[in-house]
Amino acid sequence: MAFKALLSIVALVATFQGASAALTRRVACPDGKNTATNAACCALFPIRDDIINNLFHNQCAEEAHESLRLTFHDAVAFSPSAQARGQFAGGGADGSIMLFSELETNFHANLGTDEIVALQKPMVARHNISSADFIQFAGALALTMCPGAPRIDFLLGRKDATQAAPDGLVPEPFDTIDKILARMLDVGFQDFEVVWLLSAHTIAAADRVDDTIPRTPFDSTPEIFDTQFFIETQLRGQTFPGEGGVHGTVTSPLRGEMRLQSDHLLARDSRTACEWQSFTNDQEKFVETFPDVMGRLALLGVDQSTLVDCSEVIPQPPPLPASSRPHFPAGKTHADVEQACADTPFPTFPTDLGPATSVAPVPNV
Repeated sequence: MAFKALLSIVALVATFQGASAALTRRVACPDGKNTATNAACCALFPIRDDIINNLFHNQCAEEAHESLRLTFHDAVAFSPSAQARGQFAGGGADGSIMLFSELETNFHANLGTDEIVALQKPMVARHNISSADFIQFAGALALTMCPGAPRIDFLLGRKDATQAAPDGLVPEPFDTIDKILARMLDVGFQDFEVVWLLSAHTIAAADRVDDTIPRTPFDSTPEIFDTQFFIETQLRGQTFPGEGGVHGTVTSPLRGEMRLQSDHLLARDSRTACEWQSFTNDQEKFVETFPDVMGRLALLGVDQSTLVDCSEVIPQPPPLPASSRPHFPAGKTHADVEQACADTPFPTFPTDLGPATSVAPVPNV
């Protein structure tokens, strides 16, 4: 009830802001097509079109997924606690993973990011934008390719890094839950907010966790931003999608689906299990919470007072298909659930008809 009341307040504020925006004077952009509330945002329209058409190819596929992943790997490489001790521990969302890519993309936690960095670098070079801004802008646009995703804000004006972030700041799938939660708390995220951030895994895939099976999804619907990831991580694992025993993975319930050890344990840890389960049948909460944590992630290490709000450049993502609803994959039922939340029974869902679900790799367009 409290969460619904909060959403009502947010909606009222958004309505007021929308009415105010309608009265805000807009400037005509040099392209003769677009207008903006701040002239600085005009430069983003051609960059937006370049990213959507030539990087994502208008699809919620590998390049969009990896661009969203890159926002996290760049921004989370930052430690306020180390900074308070007088140590340099990264600059947050400062573009260092691109600017010092030969070093940072070879950190174990960042393996696989070299491909998307290599695709994004030439785009940064042909546009007037910092690497730091481009990474976060591309991540915000990536969500607009995926039906059901929320629209997230974008603020312009980040300064580029002058030195590489140190290794060891990006959580690994084989880390203990204590270590992951402590690392994320250092950058301002509570236990339940770590679950919110992991909503990104609903449109994610692994490239270098198991090198024999690139682009292996974490759920059966990686092309849409739905709650299946939270349902399927709670099902009993049976097999590995590739080589068994790869560090940081555990068995998955579906052929072709990868389950990270960290996701498996967070879904079952007493500190996070009930929050995890709450997403299985609440798409509204799903899309309301993700913009909050993504917005804060994109500002790690950044002086927000120097930025310009250019959120209007971000298109509205398409809605979920009418046929989309929470479900157990074909061949699975409530009997396959490993109940972890001590407070509330796991919801009941229909099971898809047909042969047992098998998950295909994410397309590389």
